[in-house]
Amino acid sequence: MGVAGCGKSTLGQAVADGLGWPLVEGDDFHPPRNIEKMKSGVALTDADRREWLQALAQELASRPHAVMTCSALRRVYRDQLREASSGLRFVFLDLTEAQARERVARRPAHLFPPTLVASQFATLERPDGEDGVLRVDATLSTGELLGQVLRWMPPVPSSKATP
Repeated sequence: MGVAGCGKSTLGQAVADGLGWPLVEGDDFHPPRNIEKMKSGVALTDADRREWLQALAQELASRPHAVMTCSALRRVYRDQLREASSGLRFVFLDLTEAQARERVARRPAHLFPPTLVASQFATLERPDGEDGVLRVDATLSTGELLGQVLRWMPPVPSSKATP
């Protein structure tokens, strides 16, 4: 979880690969009108995010083990996702607004323009002190971040049958 440009998709894929779990890309669940708003440089509101969060919650409820990328900027959003999946944990990829803006600017094909980064920080309710949240420095390498996340994750029983 975190603002645009923090590295959710990159780390999410690495964690999914490391755990042998599927990756669920949260951006894939935005309705077309949200995508158009973002591409046009218009920040999403809580009302815009409602349908998206419901779809993410349904997806989490249907998958006992998956890695999901999602901004989850407000506590109420995280709580909605927690209700859908007991034991849900969040990795908060933390970076500065300037770092996020620079990263978003380097990916011109993305649906999210750099002009919207400030709105993400305005919306962000840092998850400091929340249970089940690991804060990581988003400027570290993917390998370093992956190591932190995998050490923090509780053991999960293998779904593979043993001979």
